[in-house]
Amino acid sequence: MTRKKRRLYTLIGAMVLLSAATALVIGAFRDNLVFFFSPTEVAEKGIEVGQRIRMGGLVEEDSVIRDADGLTVHFRLTDLSHTIMVTYRGILPSLFREGQGVIVQGQLDAPTHFIADEIMAKHDE
Repeated sequence: MTRKKRRLYTLIGAMVLLSAATALVIGAFRDNLVFFFSPTEVAEKGIEVGQRIRMGGLVEEDSVIRDADGLTVHFRLTDLSHTIMVTYRGILPSLFREGQGVIVQGQLDAPTHFIADEIMAKHDE
């Protein structure tokens, strides 16, 4: 094989590897791209049931209910205009409490009920 052909094959191989790496990065970015909505936006924009989203708001006072299993928690998330019931199964962040700002990630299973698989408590409110 001549030197020119070897250089051409090396260049083509590098381009293929670079293209594959770029495709993997873009695919990972799309999987992690989740939009942030308020309860009002969820109600007004008609977010589809089953669509994965992030939703932020305040944990409504006197709304936290813990199941007997110790892991499942139900609470209402509000932006002072609309309220959505949230169910979460897992360990809550230490800053989670009523009146505190949180961001929940998961999906709607009904127009007014959200199943969260991740909760992030905001400490700046």
